[in-house]
Amino acid sequence: MDYGPSTMDFYPNFLTFEKLTIQHPFFMSSTIHSVVSQSVGKIVRWQKEQAGISGETATEKFRITLYNEHIARVSITRESEPETFSYAVIAQPAGVAFHVEESDRQITIKTSAFTMIIGKDPMRISFLNPAGEVINEDDPAFGTSWSGEQVTTYKKLQEAERFIGLGEKTGPLDRRGAGYTNWNTDNFGYGSGADPLYSTIPFYIGIHHKLVYGIFFDNTHKTFFNFGASNNRFSSFAADTGEMNYYFIHGSNVRDIIRQYTHLTGRMELPPLWSIGYQQCRYSYYPDKEVLSVANTFREKDIPADTIVLDIHYMEKYKIFTWSKKDFPDPKGLMEKLKALGFNVVVMCDPGIKVEEGYQTYEDGVKHDVFIKYPDGTYYTGQVWPGWCHFPDFTHPKTRAWWKDQFNDYVALGVEGFWNDMNEIATWGNMLPENVEMDFEGNRTTTRRGRNIYGFQMARSTYEATKALMKNKRPFNLTRSGYSGIQRYAAVWTGDNVAYDEHMMLGVRIVNSMGLSGIAFAGYDVGGFVGNADSKLFARWVSIGAFSPFFRGHSMINSRDSEPWAYGEEVEQISRNYIRFRYQLLPYIYALFHEASETGMPVQRSLAIDHTHDNKVYDGQFNHQYFFGPSILVAPVESNKDFVKVYLPEADSWYYLYDGKKHAGSAELILACPMHKLPVFVKAGAIIPMQPPTSHTGQKPEQLIVHVYAGPSASDFLFYEDDGATFDYQKKVFSKRVIEYKPTERKIVFRAAEGSYHTQYKTTRLVLHGFDGAISTAQVNKEVRSVIPEVNRFFAGLEKFDPIHDPEPAPEEPVLVIEFDYHAKEIVVQF
Repeated sequence: MDYGPSTMDFYPNFLTFEKLTIQHPFFMSSTIHSVVSQSVGKIVRWQKEQAGISGETATEKFRITLYNEHIARVSITRESEPETFSYAVIAQPAGVAFHVEESDRQITIKTSAFTMIIGKDPMRISFLNPAGEVINEDDPAFGTSWSGEQVTTYKKLQEAERFIGLGEKTGPLDRRGAGYTNWNTDNFGYGSGADPLYSTIPFYIGIHHKLVYGIFFDNTHKTFFNFGASNNRFSSFAADTGEMNYYFIHGSNVRDIIRQYTHLTGRMELPPLWSIGYQQCRYSYYPDKEVLSVANTFREKDIPADTIVLDIHYMEKYKIFTWSKKDFPDPKGLMEKLKALGFNVVVMCDPGIKVEEGYQTYEDGVKHDVFIKYPDGTYYTGQVWPGWCHFPDFTHPKTRAWWKDQFNDYVALGVEGFWNDMNEIATWGNMLPENVEMDFEGNRTTTRRGRNIYGFQMARSTYEATKALMKNKRPFNLTRSGYSGIQRYAAVWTGDNVAYDEHMMLGVRIVNSMGLSGIAFAGYDVGGFVGNADSKLFARWVSIGAFSPFFRGHSMINSRDSEPWAYGEEVEQISRNYIRFRYQLLPYIYALFHEASETGMPVQRSLAIDHTHDNKVYDGQFNHQYFFGPSILVAPVESNKDFVKVYLPEADSWYYLYDGKKHAGSAELILACPMHKLPVFVKAGAIIPMQPPTSHTGQKPEQLIVHVYAGPSASDFLFYEDDGATFDYQKKVFSKRVIEYKPTERKIVFRAAEGSYHTQYKTTRLVLHGFDGAISTAQVNKEVRSVIPEVNRFFAGLEKFDPIHDPEPAPEEPVLVIEFDYHAKEIVVQF
């Protein structure tokens, strides 16, 4: 008997089936299949649009949008139209030139950077470079598929394909063979393989056959990434619900991918200069006398520092926007005393608003109806530090306006730094109900969609509020939780880490990964937040931290003191050496922050950025190495190791920082790494602007010290200055000048400065490393100057603490020095 068309005739693109036996006389001997997973099927209609194409399949709508020659957005939805709203993406389609062709089997879209081939039956997408090589392609059977509400895109694994990035994730540099979940979570004392953590950055970079591409999956629901975990067929990215909405990015190298990704999601504004100095924190410094004692001890011991961070004990019973009357009776007076010592203050800002009559912030929040709610209209209440709390809905414009008003008193006191914590949202029990509702700019939704964006929106609200209130002064803003684009609003740190070597090394890998994912201002708690570091661990950690973008020491309550002097005299001297070196490097570091604000390039750079196709870079024993800017190679090593294997990637040569000894590139070497000497190398041809040591960034040295390392290849460095405090640089009140090293012409050239900022520097000290020692004179703008042989010491020698063994003397390097006036006009040094 013929019962008509089969299930497969109705649903030709069903992929997976489950057999069900139906107990009915008509079907007694029949089997019906129910659908488990359904992929996107045949394109039934499509049309060209101004920035791409749109169309339909039997069950989906889709849109392909070109943002520029390098970026294509792919949106596939079962709703009436693909969504246009995003918190992460700020770029708009830029009127790119593209060409569309159609054949019986496919639609082809071409830009100057890539070709996109869209199969019509079923809809499958491939991206090719102009030479016709496959960059990225859908799995031919699965493509984009739905399983219930969950939507997944499956990408064919390419031969030897690697995956890097994904932001704040544990694990190795190459994520091939691993899977990850994005669900922002308060993960106290997390393990070295824990997942998820505090932030969601659903962006990765794929590498194969000398090709690179990026995928940004912009869906704020719980998402999952599988880079060939438990299978050898596909990589995939999936969301619990919502639409498939991803951006494909192609460029010639990883730098291009990062630049294009941060074009989409935005770049940081320059932070205040003081925020990239050393910050000292503890949970908690109180009362005010202890805060002043810590600040005075830094000055007495001549250890540079710029910031004291106040954790939750500065508040009255942990209530934000209050001060403890007992422990901080005169916050204004405290601020003035700290400012006089050259210290800025960062205050903790938690989102939980205590439910308490008489508490002004709570009552004002209820009055303005700013808190997140259950579906029945009652406020959600969760327990955190102050007790039972309500939480502002930062996805509502009126809440952001209300939040701004709360910061008036902080700003009036002179507070310029703000620390957004517990914003995953963290509550006791760590199980935020998923039916709590959020406004989402009028697109009402629940925390299923809003959880991963909550910390981002809090950080945004704090930054926008304080920026407006501080009247052209730059606020410093720090967050624990975030989402793609968080770099526009805040620095990010790696949360509640633990005081042991494995976590120290993990923090380095995470910050490397954040840099690959658009977050240039990132760091970790030096010394470890949880537990007690020993002297060797702290000494090693502070030396590594001196070469991180965000440099803060922090420890938790009921742990040992963890200031640089708390571990004995020897560690105090080691800490002083590395923190002082950080301050000497500030002209170089600040220029790197400027570069990040312009291009998205991170300050701390995975070796994979510039040596993408070098297999050694992905070797586990070298995963922790990174570049600090373009020229300084840092090789972090555990505190319990006396020797380390270091990989020096391809370059003319590398100079050991301490004594200037040269080493060949593309080579491994075994190096001693005593507690006081972190393995650090400088690339041949490097140009590194520095300054004399200072106690804090409020001191303005008048001499610029430029170190140039000899090499056969020409190089340059964009040296950048501004006032370090205001947004006047956005009105071109800055000084930019290119410094060039031209070895074949035996020249170093300071190009004429661009911009209206009047530099603080009056003299230049040019220090030449590895140059011919026979050079005795040079011409500076044709005026003869003496070249003086000297001994360079970046670090002071340690005092004698051991009655038997003498300490190693201060590392020294013979150099040549030329001194001359610093001015804005072109300066040519000929030698």
